[in-house]
Amino acid sequence: MPNIRHDPKAPTVAKSLAAGARIDAHRHDEHQIVYAGSGVLAVTTDAGTWFAPGTRALWVPAGTVHAHRAHGHIDLHLVGLPAADNPLGMDTPTVLAVSPLLRELILAYTRDPEDTGPERRRLLAVLRDQLRASAQQPLRLPTAADPRLAAVCDLVHGDPADASTLAALGAATGTGERTLSRLFRAEFGMTFPQWRTQSRLYHALRMLAEDVPVTTVAHRCGWSSASAFIDVFRRSFGHTPGTHNRRP
Repeated sequence: MPNIRHDPKAPTVAKSLAAGARIDAHRHDEHQIVYAGSGVLAVTTDAGTWFAPGTRALWVPAGTVHAHRAHGHIDLHLVGLPAADNPLGMDTPTVLAVSPLLRELILAYTRDPEDTGPERRRLLAVLRDQLRASAQQPLRLPTAADPRLAAVCDLVHGDPADASTLAALGAATGTGERTLSRLFRAEFGMTFPQWRTQSRLYHALRMLAEDVPVTTVAHRCGWSSASAFIDVFRRSFGHTPGTHNRRP
């Protein structure tokens, strides 16, 4: 990522991002918790893209070069933690489930960043405890290192509705199905169908953030019916796509 901005102290702040807004590549010497209270936030590094709707938060470790993009209007809440304070013990970006309690803690802690009183310090202590209890979520689209795998991923991203088999995609890019299947497992740790579902969910979240109707999203993203899409979405996010944008 060119033109990397270095901000030593990760900000603790609440602010709004318009749909389509970007924050260019940068890094902090501190860890950062990134929560989008609405819309969908995508955080991209050289290793891939992590995406978080309003029921998820992103953990961005200190020193990670990353960029943000807003899909739909976003109420962004950022919490910075010193590099020595790593309640998750993780050194790679991670998507975390946000319970109602953790959500309220993040909102309250970012409401007045200049406050240094004892109440706010106690708030942070509870917030850290809740972070440790948060389940990790596999909402990530890894970046392919092998150009053969990257070519297939580009085809799928370019047309999420395309139902081509891995064999057909391999034929279109000049790589055998067995080779591609091995590459998906070796590089991404998942099968091609699992990865394609992740890709389709990412595109679906982006469309829902732009108020595209559920049935339209289902067909544009390759599901055979709206009910099939709703079932996969509910299992992945815990609620239906129809209620997604209405969640607090």
